[in-house]
Amino acid sequence: MPKLEVVASQDSVWNQLRSSAEAAGREEPHLASLLNAVILSHHDLSAALSFQIARKLGDEELRAMTVREVCLSAFQADTTIVAAAEADLQAVAERDPAIKTLLQPFLYFKGFQALQASRVAHWLWTQGRETLAFHFQSRISELFQIDIHPGARLGSGLFLDHGTGIVIGETAVVGDQVSMLHGVTLGGTGAERGDRHPKIGKGVLLGAGAKVLGNIVVGDYAKVASGSVVLKPVPAGCTVAGVPARLVNCPTAAEPARTMDHTLADVVYDFVI
Repeated sequence: MPKLEVVASQDSVWNQLRSSAEAAGREEPHLASLLNAVILSHHDLSAALSFQIARKLGDEELRAMTVREVCLSAFQADTTIVAAAEADLQAVAERDPAIKTLLQPFLYFKGFQALQASRVAHWLWTQGRETLAFHFQSRISELFQIDIHPGARLGSGLFLDHGTGIVIGETAVVGDQVSMLHGVTLGGTGAERGDRHPKIGKGVLLGAGAKVLGNIVVGDYAKVASGSVVLKPVPAGCTVAGVPARLVNCPTAAEPARTMDHTLADVVYDFVI
C-alpha cells in the first residue's frame, strides 16, 4: 500500500485515494470490482462521493440513482460540501493512527460516511426540502447508528471516531477541526423549542460518551473528558470532566482535537462550572 500522507489540496486527496484503490485492487482482486465502481471509474472526488453515498443510502423507497442525483445537485449548488469532505478525510489521516490509506475511511468508516450524507441532508434542509432531509437522516441512523438532525450546522475537518451512538440535535453547531468519539450527545435539556442545543467551538475534543446538553457554548480548543455530562458553558482552552462536569485543567493542550490527547490533569478544581 502507498504510504499515507496528510495532503493539502482536493486534487491531491483524490489522487491519493485513486492510488490507494489501484494498489488495493492489485493486492486483493476479489475487491477489484468494488474499487472500480466506487472510485476508479470516476473523474473526481465529488463523483465518487456521490456514488458512495448513493450505494449506502439507496433502498426500495429511494433508489440509489435518485440519491446520487440529489447528492450531485447539492455538490454543484454548494461547493463547500465536497471541500468539507476533503478536509474530513485529511482529519482522519492526521488523527487516526490505525488507518493505512484514505481508502479505509472512504469505503468503510461509518463516522466519515454518515458525516458526508448528513451534509447533503443539511443542504436539503436549507432548501426547504425537509421531508427528504428527514428521509436521509432516518437512513443514516439506520445504517450507521449515528443520528444527526439535518438542521445541525457542521464545520469542516471533523473526525467522528468509531461513530456509534453519536447524537447531534437540530440547533447544534459544531465548529471546524472538532474530534468526537462514539456515544457523544449534543442534546437539549427538555421539551423546550427554539435554540436549545450546544455550540461547539473550533478544535474541541469530545471524549467517548460525553454528553453536552442545552444551549451552551464549549469554547475553542476545549476538551470534554469521556463520560462527562456538561450542563454549563466551558471556557475556551479548558478541560472538563465528571458528572456534572468540573474544570480539571485550564488551560489544556493547545489543540486537543488534533492530538487526540484524552489525558487529564492530576489536580481537579473543587467547583462546578
